[in-house]
Amino acid sequence: METPIEQTITTVWNKSKWIIKGAIIGGMALVLMIPILYVKELIYEREERQQEATREISSKWAGPQNIIGPVIAIPFWKTDGDTLLSKSVTKHIAYFLPDNLNINATVNPREKHRGIFKVMLYDTKATISGSFNELAINKLNIPADKFIWSEAFVVMNIADNKGLNDQLTLSWKDSVIELSPKLDADNSGMTAMLKATSAADFNNIQFKTTIDLNGSEQLLFTPIGKSTIVNVNSTWQHPSFSGSMLPQTTDVKDSGFKASWKSMAHKRNFPQQWIDNAYRLDHYFPKPQTDNPPRTDASNDVKVISTIANSSVGSSAFGVDLYIPVNGYQKTLRTIKYAILCILLTFAAFFLIETANKKSAHPFQYGLIGLALILFYTLLLSISEYAGFNTAYFISSVATIGLIGWFVRSILQSGRATTILSVVLVLIYSYVFSLLQLQDYSLLLGSVGLFLTLAVIMYFSKKMQW
Repeated sequence: METPIEQTITTVWNKSKWIIKGAIIGGMALVLMIPILYVKELIYEREERQQEATREISSKWAGPQNIIGPVIAIPFWKTDGDTLLSKSVTKHIAYFLPDNLNINATVNPREKHRGIFKVMLYDTKATISGSFNELAINKLNIPADKFIWSEAFVVMNIADNKGLNDQLTLSWKDSVIELSPKLDADNSGMTAMLKATSAADFNNIQFKTTIDLNGSEQLLFTPIGKSTIVNVNSTWQHPSFSGSMLPQTTDVKDSGFKASWKSMAHKRNFPQQWIDNAYRLDHYFPKPQTDNPPRTDASNDVKVISTIANSSVGSSAFGVDLYIPVNGYQKTLRTIKYAILCILLTFAAFFLIETANKKSAHPFQYGLIGLALILFYTLLLSISEYAGFNTAYFISSVATIGLIGWFVRSILQSGRATTILSVVLVLIYSYVFSLLQLQDYSLLLGSVGLFLTLAVIMYFSKKMQW
């Protein structure tokens, strides 16, 4: 026979054991966030391997491309100092941009594979034409007799010359000139000498070229003309328009896309003429923003990119990204953000169900259910590399719900309780999938969903006798 003290202890324990167990289960849910971190690291590792495959294939094919040019470059002499003893003569280069530039490009997408990883490549034929009306040398305040006309040259910049399939030639006036690579302290790109004796030789010049070019993922054009018109068409169905401006017109269909840009000189961050490297003729690729940027201290890189963006002609480029629409790694990372929500809701539902059925599951069994919920993300990651994210999500969720349902039935010995928990899991995974699909409304849907979930838990918990 129990003593009064033992009876009191038993009564207190019976009233508080559910609270203690609930606290233990909540603590277990937080502890399960540790393996979630390891799953995140696995996702980053797989994504890095995909990027390595992309870099490897691009290095052999060609990288992202940015076409700049043609630009006229003319060396000139500049005298510094006021006295005979302090005077020095130095050589500089003046750059002049065309008045009109028209580009028509046809882009043919190519998918390449490295193991299970897919890389988006392309080849393009771009026809570039335009004109120089006259050189505004008066805007640079350089006397005409200081120019070295015999050393004038034309320059075009291709981001990755390895992508050129043919010799780059340029119809210039009534002749055809060949451009070749030249790298020195003053300029970079493909250049060719021009036969000139005075500024009059650069009046009313018509030019035209067709570039057969390979590239990967991105194709940009720099609007160096006072008026620049770019037309691009392709059979790729999933374009992403990027760069300094969006196209004025787009037509995206299942058969491909067409896009047109028009840029005027007042929209750019560089003038029609300048001296030396005041505005460099190099290429610049703005990096796309992702859900999870590189986890390194990139302060120095940010400074470098900012400097390039302010000084490079290429920073005004625009164009198209031929991206692969299903990025399983980014979507899996977004899914894992809701891991704590899935674990807590599953534990709460199981706790209410076992309490209503007057059964008691061991905290170790809660831990096994939590591990099954975590393995959902590894299944999702691995299957999405082969079958795509949506298919992988369906397979992984069905497998996880089936495993947990079978386990709970063996614990509670109740088909009704198992069905209820399975329905709860279906609703949770459907809810998370909906959040992933509705990016613009994810916050609204998430807030409403959490509110309704809390209301349901409060409704069922008020019937329980603590």
